[in-house]
Amino acid sequence: MSLIGYARVSTASQSTDIQVAKLKGAGCSVVRAEKVSGRSREGRTELETVMDFVQAGDTLVVTKLDRLGRSTRDVLNLVHELEQRGAALRVLEPSIDTSGAMGKIVLTVLGMVSEMELGFIRERQKDGIEKAKAEGRYKGRPVTLDAAEVRKLKAEGVGATDIARRLNCSRSAVYKVLNA
Repeated sequence: MSLIGYARVSTASQSTDIQVAKLKGAGCSVVRAEKVSGRSREGRTELETVMDFVQAGDTLVVTKLDRLGRSTRDVLNLVHELEQRGAALRVLEPSIDTSGAMGKIVLTVLGMVSEMELGFIRERQKDGIEKAKAEGRYKGRPVTLDAAEVRKLKAEGVGATDIARRLNCSRSAVYKVLNA
């Protein structure tokens, strides 16, 4: 019966050091860490290693639920896989342990709330962008293609494909300027 820690951060500029220290402090004999997005399980090789390694009686330990996954479905799928192997999940903050029924309920509710919160954040961001656009403060992505140059080349008889090659852009970008 082992405690196996899993630490994850989303970007290379972040550090897993604090998570690793907390996991070791919680008694984890093995800690796997990686720097990869938690949106899906794809590309999370350390998590896959842990899931391959975990055995009956083991407990996978994470510092926070969002370190395991961003979507309720992914987290619940991981918990289900752990249960099938006779293992459990323990979250340090807030304290959740899926070895009991109450832990599974709390985990499900927290996962749903976390996913809902992410949706709210995206919605607020979208609303903020729309408001900024209406006030003329948000112009979108900076223009990287010189529209005057595109029109000049077209007037000289240069075709869209050649314009795209010369300006290092796509043909659709050229047509977008010409049809505007």
